[in-house]
Amino acid sequence: MKTEKFTSEIATLKKFYELYCKDNHENQTCNKVNLEYHFEKFEYEFELCQECQTLLEYSLARLKECPHDEKPRCRTCPTPCYEKPQWKQVAKLMRYSG
Repeated sequence: MKTEKFTSEIATLKKFYELYCKDNHENQTCNKVNLEYHFEKFEYEFELCQECQTLLEYSLARLKECPHDEKPRCRTCPTPCYEKPQWKQVAKLMRYSG
């Protein structure tokens, strides 16, 4: 996946996770996340509770490892990489935020 698509996906995750967490959880803290993708370094700030932060880190790891040049939507991916429990949590979050 191209770097532009990667940064776009991160921006979408940021919006969706923060909206869901703000509306459904308490005790959000500002967390900095450093990522490296295709030898470029990125730093993001997310304001999330610990539960959402843990799930976000899982999503980011899956995104970094996506094997597709043209990243499909996760729900239509021919080779899903999310484990079932995390998939259900993220699907719920995405439905709410979308």
